[in-house]
Formats: sequence, C-alpha cells, structure tokens
Amino acid sequence: MKKINTLFLTGFILAVSACSDFLKEDLQGAYSSATFYKTESQATLALTGIYNAASFTTTDNALWVFGDVASDDAVRGGKPGDLIDIQYIDDFNYSRNNGILDRMWKRFYEGISRANYLLYYGSGIDMDVTRRERLLGEAKFLRAYFYFSLVNIFGEIPLKLNPPLNDSELYKPKVSVSDVYEQIEKDLNEAAAVLDESYTGADIGRATKGAAWGMLAKVYLYQEKWTEALNATAEVEAIGIYQLVPVYKNNFIDSTQNNVESIFEIQHLAGQSPLLGSYLNQYFSPVIYNGYVVNVPVQNFIDEFEVTDAAVVDPRLDYTVGREGQLWVNSEAYVPAWSPTGYLQKKHIQPLREGPVNNDGALNYVYMRYADILLIKAEALNELNRTNEALTPLNAVRKRARESYLYDVDLPGAGAVPTDLLPDIANTGQQGVRTAIRHERRVELGFEFHRFFDLMRYGKVVAEAALEGTGFSYDKNRYFLIPQSELDTNPAIDQ
Repeated sequence: MKKINTLFLTGFILAVSACSDFLKEDLQGAYSSATFYKTESQATLALTGIYNAASFTTTDNALWVFGDVASDDAVRGGKPGDLIDIQYIDDFNYSRNNGILDRMWKRFYEGISRANYLLYYGSGIDMDVTRRERLLGEAKFLRAYFYFSLVNIFGEIPLKLNPPLNDSELYKPKVSVSDVYEQIEKDLNEAAAVLDESYTGADIGRATKGAAWGMLAKVYLYQEKWTEALNATAEVEAIGIYQLVPVYKNNFIDSTQNNVESIFEIQHLAGQSPLLGSYLNQYFSPVIYNGYVVNVPVQNFIDEFEVTDAAVVDPRLDYTVGREGQLWVNSEAYVPAWSPTGYLQKKHIQPLREGPVNNDGALNYVYMRYADILLIKAEALNELNRTNEALTPLNAVRKRARESYLYDVDLPGAGAVPTDLLPDIANTGQQGVRTAIRHERRVELGFEFHRFFDLMRYGKVVAEAALEGTGFSYDKNRYFLIPQSELDTNPAIDQ
C-alpha cells in the first residue's frame, strides 16, 4: 500500500546571511511526494530541510547532553529540579520514557527521513546532472552524519534507507552496529566522489569533499580501522585548503566562522522568522544574562589543562571556560557564583555586543576542525606502531595552542611564548603517546560534544574510571536505551 506523505516545508525555511545564503529559501506551502521533487529549486529546498534537522534551532537536538553532560567534562547545572531528564542522563539513572532520548531519536530520524525522500525521488529531477549528483551527495553526507550520531548514542538501531512507502519500509528492525557503520561508510564514500572541494558566496557552509573524507576518518577511527582512518586523513590533507588558524579561539567567534580550519560546521542565523538561530547561546549562559546555566564544566576538566612552573596555563583553558580571575565574554570579570561548579563553558556563547542572550544565537556548531583530523592521524599512526610519525601531527596541535601567545594580543604577555608552555611530546612508547593523544583530544576538543563518545570507544576500563561515581556501568550504559515511544510504534523492534 503506497502512502502519500505530505511535506510541511515551513520548517525548512531559513534566511540570508553573507556566508550562509544557501539556507535561504522562500516559503513554498505544502506538497505531497507526488507533486514535489520535480524541479531544481524544490530539490534545493528539500536539501535545506535536511541541513535544518542537524541544526540547534530547537531543543530537540540534544547532542551536547550525550557528548558533554554524560561525560566526565560536565554536569547538568541549571536550577534544582529544572531539566530533570538531563539530570537522569547525567546520573545514568534514566528510563526509556526520558524526554531527551525521545526528542533526540525523533529529531535525527526526521533528518534521515528527509534525506531518504530526496535520495529516492531526486535522481529523476530534470536538472544539470553534475549539480544534481552534488545535491544528492550532500544528502548522503547528512544521512551518514545522523546515523553516526545515532549509532554511537543508541547502538543497534533500525536502518532506514527509503521513504516509508509501505509497512516494510515504515517498520524496520534493529540491525547490528557494524551494519550501520557499513552504510555510513557507503554514503560517505559516494558523497566524497561528487562533492566539491570548497564553496564560495552563498554556498559556503555546505558539506564538502573534505567533510566527507574527514567524517570517514572519524568513522574508521571509531571502528579501530587504523589504516583506513589514516588514508582518509591523507585525502583531507591532499585537498590542500585546510590549516590550523593561528589563534585557537577564532574557531568559536561569529566573525571568524567557516575559516580555513573548519571542515564541517552546522550553520545558524539570528534574527530570522521562522527561528533559525542556535538555542545553545541561552542554555549555556549565566542567569544574570538570561541564561539557563546548563552543561557546566567540572573541576576534573579544568585540571586536565597543563600549567607551567610559573603558573601559566594552557591558553585553551580560558578560551574554553569562564573561571575566577579571568574575563567573561563581555570583557567583565567572571563571577564563579554564576555556576554551581564555579565554571561556565564559552565556546557556544556570544558577547552581548552581538545581540541579546536568547535562543536565537548566530554561532555555528563546529562539528569537525582540522585539529581533529590531525589528532585522528596521530592516533591512527600510533596504533599502527608508527609512534615517531604520530608525534608530528600531535605536536602541530600543541604548537598552535602555545603560539596563540604570538598572535592574540589579549593574552597576558602576548608576543612571546611563555617558557615551558606545552612542550612537544617526546616518544615515550606507544602507551605513553596514546595517553598524550587522549589528553590532547580532551583539551583541544573540549565542549564540542565529542568527549563521551571518545570515552566509550576507549573501552570499559577507561570509561568506568572516568565516570566513577556517576552510576555508570559500561556493560549496562555503553549505549542508551531506545525510547519507549519508538518501541510503542515500531513492532519490528524487540527490546
């Protein structure tokens, strides 16, 4: 039985900004699958809707809860009793009825559904073949992005690759984690073959060839396919357009987004109707500025940053975290009482000069940076017993961090690198360098929603040690429970 599915495209509508014009589409009304996917403009509009599902325009996208709050970097924060479903996840004391699980599942499967529609109908659209293949490649990349997040949160999940035109497509059973990864690899390889290396003007921010190869590197890393991960990083480097920006903090400032370090970031636009900005700006800000004070750093994360004998700290700490004795994003003194732990993270918060603190921030979410690629390369090389070679990309990341002192005039004593700050890592053997790489990932990528997933792939011993005292058990909590709403509506899933 064929089902005619109505597409409500209002949620797809995004608005214009200098580097994010591809998000702007005019309201088209309602269409069915029989009348849509006929023109290039409709294909472009549908693709915009897939990107929209990956954004943080609504609280349905709670990737930060799983990546940060569930990890050893952060706790829920907020007011007592507020956002209690997040607290249950923080404590690993949640049920299948947890609202965060439910919203996250639905949000990313909605993105997958939108991608499936475009991929199913899009090949028949009469338009320039090269452009059509690129649009379909973007859809495959985004479907892979959604599935990669879902498989790392929930483990065995349904694999849906077509629109729900009949019951066999609508109700899918769970498949193995390896089967999901196999499809992700297929989508990304096919995307890499047709995506452009870069975009200009209105198309900046779209998924590129480098994004597809970069995500493949991450996918291989998570499966311990070290050679494949190394080869994928080589493909990213061969494109020749990525490099570390001189000042670390410029990856997280509105005016310096989509820079040469950015490999893929989720675009946001403030001041649009319907709402297209990020809610993270408000959720992570202090109450004094109309914020909710959630996803707050803990002392254990602060202690991870290296300090010299002269008490000079790794500059990435104060680029990432607000703490006593330092300035907040508005250049005022940071007040520890703003946070239940004494700390707030800064990467997703804009200063007041860029607009009010509300659920309509303009900051993009930087999912992958070139620094991540270098650390993936270092890890793959080390695990392949090529430890000496692993030191080069690892130390490149450290070098950029310490040399922020040469380029950021706001740092105390700017113009010279402090003595003994972040020295190069020496070859202390595979295990020693493995520990150094894991440390570097934590401080370099802190509060970019990756930490929990790193802990899980490091294995039971590391994960349980890091999450000691939270109620976490690797055997029980390696993956989160599929929400009850899905079990209630999908009879093909057994518990």
